[in-house]
Amino acid sequence: MSSAVTVATGVFEDLTAIGLKTLLTDEASTELVAHGVRAEDMPRMLSELHPDVAVLNFGTLPSVSVVRQLHEEHPKTRYVVMANRPTTAEANQLLAFGATACVSKDTQARDIVNAVHLASRGLQVAPRPHELENGGAELLTPREAQVLEKLQEGMTNAQIALELSIGIETVRTHARNIYAKLGVSSRRDLALRGAGAGGSTAPVPAL
Repeated sequence: MSSAVTVATGVFEDLTAIGLKTLLTDEASTELVAHGVRAEDMPRMLSELHPDVAVLNFGTLPSVSVVRQLHEEHPKTRYVVMANRPTTAEANQLLAFGATACVSKDTQARDIVNAVHLASRGLQVAPRPHELENGGAELLTPREAQVLEKLQEGMTNAQIALELSIGIETVRTHARNIYAKLGVSSRRDLALRGAGAGGSTAPVPAL
């Protein structure tokens, strides 16, 4: 069906995988073109099939940076990331790094379909407040999101300044803003959050 949104899915837990496959196959407005694609095979699949939307499992991603890489290399595909009750910071970072939508795995089937359609049109979607582990985090700017990624990779301020072509004092300012917005006080606290802290560039509507 030419008007259907073409969708590919990553690897999910058995029940979720079965539910997604059934949902996207039975829905007339979506066409499932690939199912259960492993993270390492995702770039090749995207190059070959060019789906409108890829639905990814946050729990199987090696790093949130994978989302940024996929978005940069395959910008025409929109990315819907599903997670188990993501934190506000996790949802925000995924959106900042290129995901068009972040939804909880507890989301109702009709809302998942809605998220896929909204994402296919480039509209950002975030989880409802009650689906988040915590709420109200202030959103990061695009530059702060870049600095955050480098901080999580263990880079020093000097290395980040060189990588992003900005001054060290600017890096320090961004780092202070990041700590304040994410509610941490040091790099150590930030590291304890692993790959799951971050921010988005703008407020996004809930489903």
